[in-house]
Amino acid sequence: MKSALAMMALASASLPVAALAQTSVTIAESAPVVTLTVTQSVEGAPDIANVGTGVQTRAQTAQAAMQDNATKTTALIAALTKAGIAKADIQTSGINLNAQYDYSNRDGQPSGPRFIGYEASNQLSVKLRDIKKVGNLLDTMVAAGATNINGPSFSIENPAPMLVQARGQAMKDAKAQADFYAQAAGYRSARLVSISEGNSGGNPPMPMMAVARFKADAAPVTPIEPGQVSASVTLTVQYALEK
Repeated sequence: MKSALAMMALASASLPVAALAQTSVTIAESAPVVTLTVTQSVEGAPDIANVGTGVQTRAQTAQAAMQDNATKTTALIAALTKAGIAKADIQTSGINLNAQYDYSNRDGQPSGPRFIGYEASNQLSVKLRDIKKVGNLLDTMVAAGATNINGPSFSIENPAPMLVQARGQAMKDAKAQADFYAQAAGYRSARLVSISEGNSGGNPPMPMMAVARFKADAAPVTPIEPGQVSASVTLTVQYALEK
């Protein structure tokens, strides 16, 4: 867990009420006020991996490029569903068709671009719910005709329990800091008067070195290390200092 910077502001004027997009509770105060910003993060093992994949094809005509791409993309989707991925977890993220030109300067003589055909691409966003099988599923995509893979990115489908834990620790830290500032400034106690919150449901893990494990009787599986992801809460709290 991590604790962020804390900022103290003492004021004898009334506390302004700010318009917040997120949950806030504010009570007007005439006592000196200390304002604190505290961040807490909780780490956990991810249970979701998101992967981008797709197929690129080239042909002399746009129609041929699209038809070839449709055939290969259909085969890729069929392989994913056969591997146990639900249709609801497969989403088309982009389809593109572009003319391709060769701009190289041949024979050292100036020349215009040379048309070489059309390139079609169909990109898919795939949600993988079995972290242990991510490496196998990536290999399945390539075997089924995928020409590009992006990711994986890891997350936690339901970060709510982690956010509750981070929120509780952030409040404890804020109260401890407010009490310290109250005593340091010669006041008896600090009373909570406002809270505002921001959070992040799941941050990607730091990159980790993957270690390949080889079997004598099988091709190596693409190694995947999911690491840890974090859920964080940032609280901005204000305490009135009381004599």
